[in-house]
Amino acid sequence: MGKIIEAKNINKSFGTLQILKNINLTINSGEIVSIVGPSGAGKTTLLQILGTLERPSFKSDTTLKILGEDILSFSDKKICQLRNRQIGFIFQFHELLPEFTAIENVCLPAMIAKTSQKKAKEKAAFLLEKMKVYHRKDHKPNALSGGEQQRVAVARALINDPKVIFADEPSGNLDTKNAEELHELFFELNDTFNHTFIIVTHNDSLASSTNRKIILKDGQIQS
Repeated sequence: MGKIIEAKNINKSFGTLQILKNINLTINSGEIVSIVGPSGAGKTTLLQILGTLERPSFKSDTTLKILGEDILSFSDKKICQLRNRQIGFIFQFHELLPEFTAIENVCLPAMIAKTSQKKAKEKAAFLLEKMKVYHRKDHKPNALSGGEQQRVAVARALINDPKVIFADEPSGNLDTKNAEELHELFFELNDTFNHTFIIVTHNDSLASSTNRKIILKDGQIQS
């Protein structure tokens, strides 16, 4: 089982407030890992750093490797390319663009990666079918239910076949039924495509079902 992420001595401060303190962790290919802890523990900040959306505070002994590459030495442009091709994101509030249809939203990361429009639409259609929302492909987000919006967001995260998917409270805005269906979908995708998932969640049932639970408290890993 190869290593997807290797993080050593990750720290993050905003002014004098230290959010993360010497975080060390490894994520292996094919794992589903949950990050849990009280509000303000630094979970989202850690997720954003691991997902390249934020850079850690500089320390000489800090390293962050994704797929074996030290990304802290990357330019912003190179990080954006890595993020587009190897990383998928699922957010609590789906972040779909309201002016585009479901299938257009799913296609966007593929178009940024310079995939042809024909191939992008074919892949998007396949994923929307997999997510069981293909029949809603021509609807804009405001015409979709919360559960449908989040399934479209999952399809968007998968369009470029990323090695790792980061999810920040992905079911936090869903009712119990839709939340359970979304969680089952993650495990199905993991079984079928071996996607690695790193999930920040307050949902105890989801966290307990993952391969590994990382508990964060006061900016440090407890277990």
